[in-house]
Amino acid sequence: MLQRTAPEHHFVLSPDGVQLATYEMGNPEHPTVFVVHGFASSVIANWHATGWTRDLTRAGFHVIGIDQRGHGASDKPHSPDAYTMELLVADVEAVLDAYLLTEVRYVGYSLGARVGWKAARDLGDRITQAVLGGIPDGDPLKRFQIADARAHLEHGAAVTDRLTGTYLEMAKSLPGNDLKALVALVEGMRDGPQPGAANAPGQPLLFATGSEDSILGASRALAEATPNGSFFEIPGRNHFNAPTSRHFREAARAFLKA
Repeated sequence: MLQRTAPEHHFVLSPDGVQLATYEMGNPEHPTVFVVHGFASSVIANWHATGWTRDLTRAGFHVIGIDQRGHGASDKPHSPDAYTMELLVADVEAVLDAYLLTEVRYVGYSLGARVGWKAARDLGDRITQAVLGGIPDGDPLKRFQIADARAHLEHGAAVTDRLTGTYLEMAKSLPGNDLKALVALVEGMRDGPQPGAANAPGQPLLFATGSEDSILGASRALAEATPNGSFFEIPGRNHFNAPTSRHFREAARAFLKA
């Protein structure tokens, strides 16, 4: 991972009073790319340290990033009620309003891509096109064992489910993560709206998923079911390291410049 000086963050207040850490890079006179990270990540880890913000600003874009609630430098509520897809999309809208942005290009990965799918539908012309990385149809965290995760955090109980253990270890690897908040997020988003052919946005969408990611087929199928969807297979990457791919960055940049 590239070592880069972290930009300063500025807080924006969400409609329900959660402080959201935001980051601004590049020339505000240039077209804006709005970047939204994945589960248990942050703007710095997902986009800045991996070279995305450098490449986007060099390509002539103004970049705004948000640490989603429960992540990074933003507030981290412990109640599942604080985490719904509607609230996450409202957070995106609040940041667009705070920066007086009427039109942006959107780039999201994993959880950020799922938020982008709904935001593209709900916010209409404010999102002109979107890159959605690592997004399948359905809920990828449906199998996450919330009770087991809570028992592990509160009592040190062993986690036997492989998917649950993988996500917890990933969350632990990033300093500053609040695992209770992240488990609350998983619970709060259960049974919420999921991406599918019936609710596809109409904007141009570039889907990108790693060649070693188990959701590759589902992600490709979602792209094919989307009116203006295209697909890029990220060579040699799985779900967790896809954002570090130079090929992914280049494909996204070319799509956003088109």
